[in-house]
Formats: sequence, structure tokens, C-alpha cells
Amino acid sequence: MERLEQGIDAVKQFLSTLTSDERWGVMVQMEENEPQMFGQLVAQAPDWLEWMGCSF
Repeated sequence: MERLEQGIDAVKQFLSTLTSDERWGVMVQMEENEPQMFGQLVAQAPDWLEWMGCSF
């Protein structure tokens, strides 16, 4: 949550240090516990799925 307050690049840096399962765990927890903050992330970074390693 603190990383989002520091900006999108800080979030990307943090997520890059995690395994794929850990990244998804962080995002699920954020969506469940802080839906407004999760919405802000999605709005500011519509390519967030790419950070997660998704190739839809």
C-alpha cells in the first residue's frame, strides 16, 4: 500500500522482487482489503496485468 503512495514505479519495483504467486497474492489482498486503492492502481496503470506476467 505504501508503494502505491510512492508511485507506480515503486509498485512495479516491489512486484518485480516477488514470485508470480506472491505478486498475485499481493494483488488479491489489496483488492479485498483496500478496494479503493486497488481501483486507483488499475486506473493509473491499466497495463498492470503485464506486470503480473499475464499474456492474454
